[in-house]
Amino acid sequence: MKEFQIAYIPIGVPTFHLESAQKEFDASAALLKSLADNVAVPGEMLLSIDKLNAFLDTVDPDLIVLQNLTFANAAYASEVLHRFKEAPILLWTLREPVIDGGRLRLNSLTGAYSAANAIKQFRKEQFSYVYGAPSEEKVKKYIASCIKAARLRADLKSLKISAIGHTPQGFGFGRALDLDMLEKFGVRLESIEARELIDKAKSFTDEECQAYLEDASKRMVGLEKTPEKNRKDFARLYKAYEEYVKINKIGAIASRCWPDFFTSFGTPVCAVLAMLNDLGVAASCEADAYGALSMYMGMQLTGNAVFFGDPVSLNEAENTISFWHCGTAACSLAREDTGACTGEHCNRHIGPTLEFGCKAAPKATIFRVGRKADGSFRFFIATGEILDKPQQFLGTSLVLKTDGCAEEIVHKTVEDGWEPHYAVIYGDAADELQILAQMLDISVLRF
Repeated sequence: MKEFQIAYIPIGVPTFHLESAQKEFDASAALLKSLADNVAVPGEMLLSIDKLNAFLDTVDPDLIVLQNLTFANAAYASEVLHRFKEAPILLWTLREPVIDGGRLRLNSLTGAYSAANAIKQFRKEQFSYVYGAPSEEKVKKYIASCIKAARLRADLKSLKISAIGHTPQGFGFGRALDLDMLEKFGVRLESIEARELIDKAKSFTDEECQAYLEDASKRMVGLEKTPEKNRKDFARLYKAYEEYVKINKIGAIASRCWPDFFTSFGTPVCAVLAMLNDLGVAASCEADAYGALSMYMGMQLTGNAVFFGDPVSLNEAENTISFWHCGTAACSLAREDTGACTGEHCNRHIGPTLEFGCKAAPKATIFRVGRKADGSFRFFIATGEILDKPQQFLGTSLVLKTDGCAEEIVHKTVEDGWEPHYAVIYGDAADELQILAQMLDISVLRF
């Protein structure tokens, strides 16, 4: 797998104040190297087309940081665009270091206009843009977000998602086409029948599954109270899923759940998906492939397990939205005072499933990779705080106080026909997701 690389491309011309330019060059390179491991930095400022091309020969970037150290005409940006047709671009304008009625030292901003004009002629994707000195906190924060978004974009190209079974009738919003996934996100989608894993699970002996049962018992509270047959069958299913994702190098799964795992196996898959989410494999239920993709993005950006569920309740007075699902939340998301309690499915009354309210978090992001009626993709992004609330309904749940108006969020998403499944990310990933949408030419609804 190719190592993620950032190419710092500081362009300019030698007729401006080179002492000021050199200072900004050194500080900018130091900032980028503090934010990422593999940053390609030229040995000197690129003050001619020849020097620019010589440096471009040495890089294969996943993110281009194109910076006007001084003014440079559009020919510089055009060379970069000609060489690299897919790598996302962060255009960085430097603040004029001195305004004293004397010489214009850098004229970086005019150079940015020239570069931006060329970029828009070459590409339909929106480039990222930041204005300011490398010492400014807002500049550091934005560049860090761009790097995380570009890294995620690169990671998606090596992601394999598995759709395990078909979406239930009426849940077609989660059904994905392999070509759509590959063309827009670079993600490979494979599909298998749920019965393949059910049959595999049935073939295991109790002894073969003992380690999986012991692992789950350490994370689930009260698993031992589940009927013995269901408990052992859960361990069989856990082994089947875990081995399947490991052998096939699957990073996310969208698994069918009802009715097959109740009718054909006798034990739900809910707790198995919770185990996988804890292991770092994004796992959605009801075979929602775009839900699994949304979860994966959140997990990659934060390093945390992600909640997957439906918005089920609006409280205008609290400015909150409650999210819920039948019992698939990762054990690591459970409240500390209860732990990851074990129960049975609220409708089918068969276990094990997870039964708890999720822990609080000061920063959280609601996210969905959605599709419009014309088939084009769109991102929903909203931020807020997960409150310290007990379990709201049978299953797993959380209550999120939104930064924007919760009532408006609900009305807008319903009126615009958004899907009923969302990833609730533990952490603020909104800026990174917005930047990723720009890189992928995807529209955004953000609150």
